[in-house]
Amino acid sequence: MTSATPSPSDRRAARAGVHHLELWTADLAATAPGWGWLLGALGWAAERVAGWDDGRIWRHTDGSYIVLEQSADGEGNSAHRLRPGMNHLALTIPDRESLDALRAGAPHHGWSELFGDRYPHAGGDDHTAWYAENREGIEVEVVVPR
Repeated sequence: MTSATPSPSDRRAARAGVHHLELWTADLAATAPGWGWLLGALGWAAERVAGWDDGRIWRHTDGSYIVLEQSADGEGNSAHRLRPGMNHLALTIPDRESLDALRAGAPHHGWSELFGDRYPHAGGDDHTAWYAENREGIEVEVVVPR
């Protein structure tokens, strides 16, 4: 017999996921507009933190958020997708039409397409996505879920 009230472990499992992701940048003024455009187009809402000029936050409706920060602790550009560390950030978009529109606008916002000769199936015939990187070498993959 099952209970109508989820157990504590069931509640924890249902809430498991990404809380936030923090990306460091060498030049916030140069990179924030591109991230703002991309994340805004994907439905992430920009938030400003009063008195914090070294970062930007975008929040998803599920409560997770992405931080872009220029930190005095940074040691140059170590976030490039071909170096050890995070390879890329994969996000979702609702449909192919929205993906095509995102792809068309991206060059005007600092994003350089990767694998363009294989768009939209660079990840395989059954995977619809667009890949790009910004001037700091951070790659994004924007996926249309099945």
